[in-house]
Amino acid sequence: MPVRRALLADLVLEVAPRLLGMVLRSTTADGTVAVRLTEVEAYDGPSDPGSHAYRGETARNAVMFGPPGHLYVYFTYGMHFCMNISAGPDGRPSAVLLRAGEIIEGVDLARTRRHPTNGKRTTDRDLARGPARMCVALGIDREANGANLLARTSPIQLLPGPGFDGEPSTGPRVGLREAADRPWRFWIPNDPTVSPYRPHVPKRRS
Repeated sequence: MPVRRALLADLVLEVAPRLLGMVLRSTTADGTVAVRLTEVEAYDGPSDPGSHAYRGETARNAVMFGPPGHLYVYFTYGMHFCMNISAGPDGRPSAVLLRAGEIIEGVDLARTRRHPTNGKRTTDRDLARGPARMCVALGIDREANGANLLARTSPIQLLPGPGFDGEPSTGPRVGLREAADRPWRFWIPNDPTVSPYRPHVPKRRS
């Protein structure tokens, strides 16, 4: 059964660590893949220069302005999809970026999606280690934008899973130009699936 919407309706800095240990389960025509979330990042709307909602609502970020518990999928760097879960109280456009996780169901399908043609074998640790890799492993693209993760009939669901009762590690968010120093990235300590930290590196003009 999907999680209760009330768990996602608090301030995003409270919601983000709650997602650690929860499970995102995606079912397509190819089969089902589920991931236990091990690393997330919080984005706090108009008070956060790093957030897509910082300058107001657009067609791209509209899901962030809706109710909590919906999937916000965006395309980045001209090649990757990343996904967030909308969070926060009504009227506050916040979201949690899903950065990494452990595949706990559908490992073979996830591996095929990651390397459909060349037969390369990806380690289980790396199948969903990074936001773009996770989208590929779960078969999520722009068509999943707006999916209600809390509906029992939804093909993509957020489930309680094993949870995480410990104290999460925190640190700066990855690859941001603005507000990069805010310690709004949360992860399960010592989990091997957590992605490596890479700060934003400005491009040099030639």
